[in-house]
Amino acid sequence: MTSENNRDAPPDDRPQSLIDHLVELRNRLLHAGGAVLIIFAGLFYFANDIYAFISAPLRELMPEGVSMIATEVASPFLTPFKLTLVSAFLIAAPYWLHQAWCFIAPGLYGKEKRFVAPLLITSIFLFYGGMAFAYWTVLPLAFAFFHAVSPEGVMVMTDINHYFSFVLKIFFAFGIAFEIPIATVLLIKTGWTTPKKLAAKRPYIIVGCFATGMLLTPPDIISQVLLAIPVWLLFEIGVLYGRFIVREKHKKTDKAVTEKATEK
Repeated sequence: MTSENNRDAPPDDRPQSLIDHLVELRNRLLHAGGAVLIIFAGLFYFANDIYAFISAPLRELMPEGVSMIATEVASPFLTPFKLTLVSAFLIAAPYWLHQAWCFIAPGLYGKEKRFVAPLLITSIFLFYGGMAFAYWTVLPLAFAFFHAVSPEGVMVMTDINHYFSFVLKIFFAFGIAFEIPIATVLLIKTGWTTPKKLAAKRPYIIVGCFATGMLLTPPDIISQVLLAIPVWLLFEIGVLYGRFIVREKHKKTDKAVTEKATEK
C-alpha cells in the first residue's frame, strides 16, 4: 500500500545534471516564445483595430472633429505594433505559465502541487480581472476627470504613443494589485504571518493601499481611490481565505494527535 509520504514525494527522484536542466529550460522557453509569436502573427493584421479598441475610452470623450495625434514619424506603425505584441504576450500567459509549471512541477511534493496549482490558475484570472476593471471602470472615469479639469481654451489632443504608455502602466498596475489575495495567502501558508496579525494591522494596510494607489496611478484622486478600494477588499478576501487555511491546518493537527493517542 502506498503511504502518505510516498504520495507526497516528487514523481521523479532521478538526479539530473545542470545541462539537463538547461536543456529543459530552453525547450520550455522556446515553446512559450513560439506561442507568443504565433498569436502575434494572427493578431498583427488587426493591430489598428486593437488600438482603436484600447483607445475607445478616451476617443469617446473627445469633442467632435478632434482626434488623437502622432508626433513621431514611425508612431502610426510602431505603437499598434507594440500594443499587439503586448496583447499576444498577455493572451499567451496561461500557456507560458503552464510551461513554467511543467519546469518546476517535477521538483515539488504532492501537497505542494495541490497548493500551488490552484494559486497559479487564480493568479491568471485575477490579473485579467484587474486589467478588465481598469479598462471598463477606471479609464472612463479618469479621462472624464481629466477633461473636466482641463483649462478653458485648451484642446486635448493626445499622442498615441503617450496614450499607449499611460494605458499600459494602468493595466499592469491594476493587474499586479489584484494579486493581493495570492500574496496574502502565501504569507499565511508559509507561516510568515497569521490572519489575526494581518487583521490587527488593518489600519496600516488601508493607508498602504492608498499610498500604493498614489504611486502606481496618475496624479488624480479618482484612479487612486479606484485602485486602493479594490486592493483593500482583495486583501480582506485573502485574510478570510487564510483563516480557512489555518482552520483546516488545526483540524489536521488535532486529527493526527488523536490518531497517535489512539495508537498508544
